[in-house]
Parts: sequence; structure tokens; C-alpha cells
Amino acid sequence: MTLATAPPRTRPRRHDRGVWFLVLPALIPILLLSVGPLLYGIGLAFTDSQSGRTRPTQWTGLQNFSDLLHDSLFWDSFRIGLVWAVGVTVPQFLLALGLALLLNQPLRMRWLARALAIVPWAMPEVVVGIMWRLVYHPDAGVLNETLRQLHLGDGTDWLAGLSTALPAVIVVGIWAGMPTTTVSLLAGLQNVPRELHEAAAVDGAGAWRRFRTVTWPALRPVALAMTALNFIWNFNSFALVYVLTNGGPGGRTRLPMLFAYEEAFRYGQFGYAAAMGCVMVAVISVLLAVYLAGRLKGDDQ
Repeated sequence: MTLATAPPRTRPRRHDRGVWFLVLPALIPILLLSVGPLLYGIGLAFTDSQSGRTRPTQWTGLQNFSDLLHDSLFWDSFRIGLVWAVGVTVPQFLLALGLALLLNQPLRMRWLARALAIVPWAMPEVVVGIMWRLVYHPDAGVLNETLRQLHLGDGTDWLAGLSTALPAVIVVGIWAGMPTTTVSLLAGLQNVPRELHEAAAVDGAGAWRRFRTVTWPALRPVALAMTALNFIWNFNSFALVYVLTNGGPGGRTRLPMLFAYEEAFRYGQFGYAAAMGCVMVAVISVLLAVYLAGRLKGDDQ
């Protein structure tokens, strides 16, 4: 005869409420500085809010979004933003991967090279923009002076040319964003067991095969995460392009964030600018959903 023992009764933890008080100092700034403005901006997108108005703001429903669908300037900026984001993210990742592989090798003075690789990351975007404006200066810039010395040009206004402004800004974006990608990939490379490389080398695998079969599978989660985050960050760029070109010439570098900024603070169309922000948030949310779905699918396999 066996006696069934009743499961122990679980008593409510009295310190559960105390945990919330510990979380509040971190939760309140997020609610006030992130969630609150986001909800306010979404609500503002459904109004005709403008600066300097004497009459109350009116609820307009989907009128701003309807106007946005027929605004060719916004869709041009959206296209430019996609070109900018892809043009910066892809070369940035490839160059950072090569640099991370190089810095992962047992080289002399490797610590100094690693320190120098993160210098652009330590510089504010405004400082980076001012520095590269000097580099691109048509008369006294380092780039044009070097080209003159090599007899390859007679001075090009890189940031003012219709065909050169966007590529020139993309180069700056690649240079400014490489450090974070390099450091992240380097951290992923250092987690790859060296024994796997040694075993593959013993089996006769060359450098490319070792990278494809050993390094890349271990580095793939970090690479996917950094690529997705860099694309989102680059698509939402503002300060760097604002300092370099202010959206010119002729709107050739007017990114979506810069276009929304001009609508809000130059023309005072707060409701319309908020609608642009909502569209961009929706696009970023879709990109995040696709990325997370791919990650979850990859983890299940």
C-alpha cells in the first residue's frame, strides 16, 4: 500500500512586488522617452497639426497617409534611402569581415591595429561629417589634392555633383560604420574553436574551404544580426548626411529621415511628418519580422 503525497503548496512570493520597484528606475525612462513619444507621434499622424496655427488641431483620419501615397518626393527619398542602406551595409560587412579575419591572425602589434580599427566608432557623427567635408573640399581637400598630384583630376566638387554626391556620402557611411561590425565579427571569430581549423587543415582543407565549412557556420548568427541591425541603422540615418550635404544637391541625398525632418521643422507640417515616421516604423517592423522569422526558422532546423 502506497500513500500518495500531495504536491507542496506554493505560496505567493511576497517579494514579487518588490521586484517591480527595482525594475521601475529602468522602465520609467523607456516609457517616458521611447514609448510615450512613439505613441504621441502615431496619434499626431492622424491630425493636421502645423506650427504657428491659431486654431485647434483637427482630426483628419487617414488624410496624411493618402497624401503620402501620392507624394513623389517622399517615395524618391524612400528609394534613395534604400540605395543608401544597401550601398553602405553590403560593402561595410564585406570590408569588416576581411578586416576581422586579418585582425584575428597572430600578427605583430595586433593590439595596436585593433585599437586603430575602432577609432571611427569613437568619433561623433557630426565630427565625422565635418572631417569628410574637408576631405572632399573641391579646392583644399586631401582627395582632390592627391588626384592633382597623380594627374587624375583637376578638382571635383564631390558633395555638390549630381552624380557624385550619393556615392561620396556612401563611402563616408561605410568608413564610419565599419568599426562596430568589425568588432562584432572579430568577437564571433574568437569563439570558433581553433581545434576545428587544425582538424580541417589535417584533412587537407585549404583556407577557403576552412572558412566555408568551419568559420562561416559559427559566424553566421553574428553576421546575420549585424547585417540586419546595420541595415536598419543606415536606413534611419540622419546626422551624417545632414552635415555632409543637407540632402542636396537637388535632393539626391535626401534620406527619408531628412525629408521628414524638413517637413516638420522647416515647413511646420508636424502631422504630415508624423505620418512619414509611421510609414518608416512600419517598414522597419516588417524588416525585423522577416529577420526574426528567418532566425527562428534557422534555429529550428
